[in-house]
Amino acid sequence: MGRLTLADGDLVELTNLQRQILYRTDSLGAPKVGAARAALNAVNPEVEVIPIAKRLQGEDLLELVSGADVVLDCSDNFATRHALNRACVAHAKPLVSGAAMRFDAQVTVFDLRTPDAPCYACIFPEDAQIEEVQCNVMGVFAPLTGVAGALQAMEAIKLLAGAGASLSGRLLILEAKSAEWRTVRVKRDPACAICSAR
Repeated sequence: MGRLTLADGDLVELTNLQRQILYRTDSLGAPKVGAARAALNAVNPEVEVIPIAKRLQGEDLLELVSGADVVLDCSDNFATRHALNRACVAHAKPLVSGAAMRFDAQVTVFDLRTPDAPCYACIFPEDAQIEEVQCNVMGVFAPLTGVAGALQAMEAIKLLAGAGASLSGRLLILEAKSAEWRTVRVKRDPACAICSAR
């Protein structure tokens, strides 16, 4: 038996259905975490799913991350990604990050248990001038979220089981239009404002 904690303050919308496979039309208007819990328990009732129907911040986020074995970032905005990264750095927890936009997806692992591993801010500094584009504005090729999510699940299970080599230090990128995969090596930034002191 395992425990999975889901934190999301959103409600299920029609635009979610084509790319977020836990939801159905009868979930419309329901809190995402409740609908996700019902779907996951239908597949495996042995897993304890804890729904938190709000966006976690500050001490709440730090406390939840401190008790986690692995953290998965499935968010769609930089503020949440950076908050998760700071909490994972503070508690030396592995962070599995996935993102998809238009026809591109990327997945990586920031294994913050390892002193020389990069953190999210080493690649995407908090003070960088990065234009944030939401999926509901620019769109995403729906199958990509499933690919990124499956890869995140694979990496999380490998971390929990101590099996194989994780994506730590490597950013895996899928360009769906050409169906090409690329791997980019990423290193820890010794001047990173978030993790350089650890």
